[in-house]
Amino acid sequence: MLELAEALGHPERRVPCVHVAGTNGKGSVSVMLEAIFRAAGWRTGLYTSPHLVRLGERIQVNRRALETAALDAYVGELADVVRAMVVARGPEVRPSYFEFMTGLAFAHFARERCDIAIIETGLGGRIDATNIVVPEVSVITSIGFDHCDFLGDTLEKIAAEKSGIIKPGRPVVLGRLPAVAKRTIRAIAAEREAPVLSVTEEFGTAAEDCPSTNLVGEHQRWNAATAALVARTMAARWRLDGAGMARALREVDWPGRWQELSVAGRRVIVDAAHNAEGAVALESNLVRLRNETGRAPIIIVGVLGASRAGPLLAVIARQAREIHLVVPQQARACTHDELAALLPAGFSGEVHRSTVDALFPGPDNCGPGAPGDVVVVAGSLYLAGEVLVRLEPARGPLEPHLQDF
Repeated sequence: MLELAEALGHPERRVPCVHVAGTNGKGSVSVMLEAIFRAAGWRTGLYTSPHLVRLGERIQVNRRALETAALDAYVGELADVVRAMVVARGPEVRPSYFEFMTGLAFAHFARERCDIAIIETGLGGRIDATNIVVPEVSVITSIGFDHCDFLGDTLEKIAAEKSGIIKPGRPVVLGRLPAVAKRTIRAIAAEREAPVLSVTEEFGTAAEDCPSTNLVGEHQRWNAATAALVARTMAARWRLDGAGMARALREVDWPGRWQELSVAGRRVIVDAAHNAEGAVALESNLVRLRNETGRAPIIIVGVLGASRAGPLLAVIARQAREIHLVVPQQARACTHDELAALLPAGFSGEVHRSTVDALFPGPDNCGPGAPGDVVVVAGSLYLAGEVLVRLEPARGPLEPHLQDF
């Protein structure tokens, strides 16, 4: 990654940034921060992954996704740079797909003269392609079990990997973390003389004491607290005021996160919960939904990987009255048989095997349920994207082949 950045003239050094890592919540905190800075009048860059529908969603300036024509031009330009690198230094310097996209994002933000960029890590932190930046503030939103084959099989190991984004002398803001993970991160921060700020120390241990946001769920209140603490840390230099922060947090746009739509008389909720930690947040929202409506919802689920599917299906079996199993358009997606085998034996409702196209044949067409029913889609960000592009075709075309893996 450093070789590519050098060949591009180090665009990552020309735009100040906030660097955001975490098992869950890093995307939500990133868009909250972007909203706060943009509301204060700054020109913002936002780099997140993966994309819901189109690749250009990953790279945004003032929340405008990179258009296909501009993306194609950048790809051609960077491809020439990479070819020259390979000729000069050999094939070992050829960047990965994510490194290429990261370099493209840095180049775009510099060229667009962004005042501030919010950079979300792709995976982990220590060896992530984004970890060539020296941020104003580093952020670790949460620590949980996911990508354990890359990051380690204990919370301490995962926390250490994500702590790789902490830079000497630069503040690090911690979301609500397990105690053992917090201890690991504090030790690494102390070695680097990086000041540590924690949301639980700032806001307490109750979600209701955290800043409010239009994004739904207790976990989003904690994400809002994390974003607010980052903003407070940067407030003096960046002229961020409390009223502006609060307004921005109430107007965040982040599709696929407990997103509600009305489809053929049904209340359709699309949520990207996709791992064990996300399953906890999903159950909290489902319990609140059942209390609100007085009935169990129909749930459509598709998941990438059995380790993620187990916790999600356990939650769904407790909260659904009917389940539709689908297979997202990704090589790592669980098959119908794999999902069925992981479904708890005690579930007594109907179980169907289907496809997104069959369940949502058109923009105002929903197969499951009847008018007045609630249909929840959960289990994968990729599934959320497939459903949203069926219901809102203007988002398309769907580009699953351009995901990282």
